[in-house]
Amino acid sequence: MEKSGFVYIMASTRNGTIYIGVTSDLQRRVWEHRTDALPGFTRKYRCHMLVWYEAHDDIQEARQRELRMKEWRRAWKVREIEGMNPDWADLYDSIV
Repeated sequence: MEKSGFVYIMASTRNGTIYIGVTSDLQRRVWEHRTDALPGFTRKYRCHMLVWYEAHDDIQEARQRELRMKEWRRAWKVREIEGMNPDWADLYDSIV
């Protein structure tokens, strides 16, 4: 049985530091980033806002998308965020 997954982008502020990740549980993972529950990049750079996400039927598809996006130029990542979320609003409340 395939497990669904999400690719997501966290940001420190509008046009600030961004982090791209993948997870099977978007709500839990974003909560971990927001509360600094785990050490790492998002804690260090205070990437606490969920600014973009994309659902996939298969976690492997989500992982492949994440890897491709991590190779993108920053301008492409910003364009992707602003296509879904032009104001860089924190989308956390929309997923809980």
